[in-house]
Amino acid sequence: MIIKTTTADVGKRMTASGAAKGLSEAATGAFAGPSIVLEEARLAGLLDGDKTEHVSFRAPRALVEAAMRESGVTRPTELGLLALATLAQPDPTASFLKETRGKLGPDHKLDY
Repeated sequence: MIIKTTTADVGKRMTASGAAKGLSEAATGAFAGPSIVLEEARLAGLLDGDKTEHVSFRAPRALVEAAMRESGVTRPTELGLLALATLAQPDPTASFLKETRGKLGPDHKLDY
């Protein structure tokens, strides 16, 4: 399977309608992961500017289908943008765990 991503029109569609929908779903408790990731990328300025980069690669069909099924996106281009947006933004949980590894509060007691 060949995935070709050109960001000319997908970024606008996903950030304008998809992200707004995702945020309203998040407020109601429904899962809206892809929309939130793209909204955070937009807020960080990662989706601004000209959409001139072209990315094309081959991937196993099962991997692409599973990723699309899990994320809820319906087009390979949307999947590519979601993957790039996910990789481009740091995970705050990972940095917190690294910073606090091996540290307990002063009042913390281990119960044996």
